[in-house]
Amino acid sequence: MVFSSLVFLLRFLPITILLYFIMPTMRAKNMVLIAASLIFYAWGEPVWVMLLVYSSVIDYVCGWFAGKYKNSAKGRVFLAASLVLNLGLLAFFKYGNFFVDNINAIPGINIPNTGISLPIGISFYTMQTISYTIDAYRGNVKVQKSFFNFLLFVSMFPQLVAGPIVRYSDIEDQLAERKVTLQGVYAGILRFVAGLAKKTLIANYAGSLAVRFLDGDLLTQSTPSVWFGLLCYTFQIYFDFSGYSDMAIGLGKVFGFSFPENFNYPYISQSITDFWRRWHMTLGTFFRDYVYIPLGGNRRLQYRNILIVWMLTGLWHGASWNFVIWGLYFAVILVLEKTFMLKMLKKVPRLLRTAYSFLLVVFGFNFFYFTDFSRNLEALQVMFGLAGSGFSIIEALQLAVNYLPFIAVCLICAVPVKKYALDRLGRLKLPEGIRAAVVAAGVAIVFIISAASIVSNSYNPFIYFRF
Repeated sequence: MVFSSLVFLLRFLPITILLYFIMPTMRAKNMVLIAASLIFYAWGEPVWVMLLVYSSVIDYVCGWFAGKYKNSAKGRVFLAASLVLNLGLLAFFKYGNFFVDNINAIPGINIPNTGISLPIGISFYTMQTISYTIDAYRGNVKVQKSFFNFLLFVSMFPQLVAGPIVRYSDIEDQLAERKVTLQGVYAGILRFVAGLAKKTLIANYAGSLAVRFLDGDLLTQSTPSVWFGLLCYTFQIYFDFSGYSDMAIGLGKVFGFSFPENFNYPYISQSITDFWRRWHMTLGTFFRDYVYIPLGGNRRLQYRNILIVWMLTGLWHGASWNFVIWGLYFAVILVLEKTFMLKMLKKVPRLLRTAYSFLLVVFGFNFFYFTDFSRNLEALQVMFGLAGSGFSIIEALQLAVNYLPFIAVCLICAVPVKKYALDRLGRLKLPEGIRAAVVAAGVAIVFIISAASIVSNSYNPFIYFRF
């Protein structure tokens, strides 16, 4: 599905953009985007496209009345209805089999599995619609009177299946009126192509290496190979997800929308606290505003609130205990940092703080990669030399030599070199026309190489599509 949807996206984008720009009114432009969005989703999920529309209807109606009776008992009824219906659908589709499997672990119980596949992007659009109803009830946004504008907010194809999580408040004013400029289109194309290159040229290769070192018999692997596999997965998941976010933000700019940023160079973080301010920022702010602060935030039972939020963060990523463990792993580190470690880290050189954060992230992705807990334990044993073929300096050096160019590319692209490169380009005394031509040629070359990679490479997963 992922491969075909990405190819379909590249194929139908030109006609979508053409139709969008020839439409004379904003209402007509919006209808083009709605149609394109539903077609795009139906191409990958023909069965569940109506679930997306159904969720939109629920929150359009509930949001209308929650906003009309905001901060009142009547408003709370419609807010509760939205939460129950949306979270109920999410629980059924995403966690139904997980609940059944855990109940079946009790001797004598054998409940049939639901056999229902997870609708792609359901976690993303559910959070978006819920945020609208909550904000309408709180009076933070105006009630959307047009159902089609609301449907556009929910279904907009650039960010529909893998984020960033766009709240209604982010684009409230842009749904009915927005400026589409050549400068925005230009910036959007640059951002889209950069994201496509991240995904196809870096994430896919990193992922293929991760599979090579982590998907076989772990107990025959050496300590360096498993650590290297996790390092590759660490780069894969960043360039995969940030690449898709870049594509979504770029397409948003083309159509006149301003989507929120989702990543801010998380691998240069100085602590895990800093890391989670930079990684998947729209998810972090969602849990902060709609779960952490209502629970009491920093004012009351802070450590309990952190544990709850991170258990939910883990479950949001997947219906499996390994994701819960992954979430609680970071919760414990965050509690320790808030208790005393942040003060200690301030006394440590910056490079060592970055190494500390990055190492903990790489180690943590062990709990994220292996959904089978037995394989997770095998990986941990090999990583610490308790199983497998042990630690080999020669093999470690061979890995470093063989893959040094690729790792160097990953490290360079994971740090903020873009601003430096643009500054250097700006200092060149080139006429504006020549500079624009150089950039356009570079973008065209990168796009052609990326598109060719999609066609020629059979390994094209979008990791966050499954969420």
